[in-house]
Amino acid sequence: MIDNTLIFSIFLIYTGAAILSTVALFFRQSILVAYMVVGIILGPWSLKLVNDSYIVQQIGDVGIIFLLFLLGLHLHPQNLLQMLRKTTLVAMISSILFIAVGYTVAIVSGFSQVESVVIGAAMMFSSTIIGLKLLPSSILNHQHVGEVMISVLLMQDLIAIVVLLLLHGATMDSFGLSDFGIIVISLPALLVFSYYFEKYILMKLFQRFEKVREYMFLLSIAWCLSMAQLGVVFGLTYEVGAFIAGVSIATSAISIYIAECLKPIRDFCLVLFFFSVGANFNLNYLPVVALPALSLAVLLLILKPIIFKYLLAYVGEVENIAWEVGFRLGQISEFSLLVAYIAASSSLISESASYLIQAATMITFLASSYIVVHKYQTPMESS
Repeated sequence: MIDNTLIFSIFLIYTGAAILSTVALFFRQSILVAYMVVGIILGPWSLKLVNDSYIVQQIGDVGIIFLLFLLGLHLHPQNLLQMLRKTTLVAMISSILFIAVGYTVAIVSGFSQVESVVIGAAMMFSSTIIGLKLLPSSILNHQHVGEVMISVLLMQDLIAIVVLLLLHGATMDSFGLSDFGIIVISLPALLVFSYYFEKYILMKLFQRFEKVREYMFLLSIAWCLSMAQLGVVFGLTYEVGAFIAGVSIATSAISIYIAECLKPIRDFCLVLFFFSVGANFNLNYLPVVALPALSLAVLLLILKPIIFKYLLAYVGEVENIAWEVGFRLGQISEFSLLVAYIAASSSLISESASYLIQAATMITFLASSYIVVHKYQTPMESS
């Protein structure tokens, strides 16, 4: 007899997501919220109808890779470099301030010095998925808001790589400056490889078989996943590799067709990602971490938009754009969940500290999505 466990799980996830998304849209909520709530309800810590959340999370991670690839497809390399020069200072200063907020709340809540530093580090980042998923395609393609957001998020991703290296190094006997040299060498090397491979091989294949749309679709997926894997081989991340893959072909006419083809795959996987966020939260820890998580989430939801607003205004952005970017980046990141998992699995922090990070992240996911949907234009409006 064929084991239909995975098929049945997917049936439950998407049926539940469809029902709760309908309710969410009627009440003008973000449907991303519905995906997480379905995870909490059906997951191993509630009704236990979907127990293998690890497989679901793995599929969801593929959605993040495609999201970053599509993001790169919409960015001309010249515009990206110009914005990165402008927002590097914003990303660095804001990260320091967010660490301070997280560290202070953790210390006051009774966590150790090491746990407080890790909790603070997890607060540095904003969610690439929430930020871009709630950005209308017209803004992403044609307006300045998308470019500013993407450049800030990319700088945060690079900072996140350093944080992850530090976490891995904390459990190793030998860890030094040579490990940080990986980033300095690997990122330019990956960029150079992608440029020449795209120029002399990939684009020639696209031009030679441009009438065979199925082949173009297949080749674009292979390029995305190959660069994602190369990113890991080079000591970076899947997401950075996929992003570079997208940027490398952003100047070609084929990028528009590829972007349209891959959106359904991205959306299918992202539903599973947000489901896994809700499903992996152990509800037994909720009474322990509820107060510090709520305090941390509220502080960041208030401070992140304000800090981003003033920093972006300082580097020359107009006030309304600075405010909008600040609100759209007002949540904690999926990278924070990864920081919590790695730190807890290596015994750097306790389970309570890990679930504090997870709870605060989920609260900001929910609240930030609500704020953005009601305050700004999004692709999730019910009308």
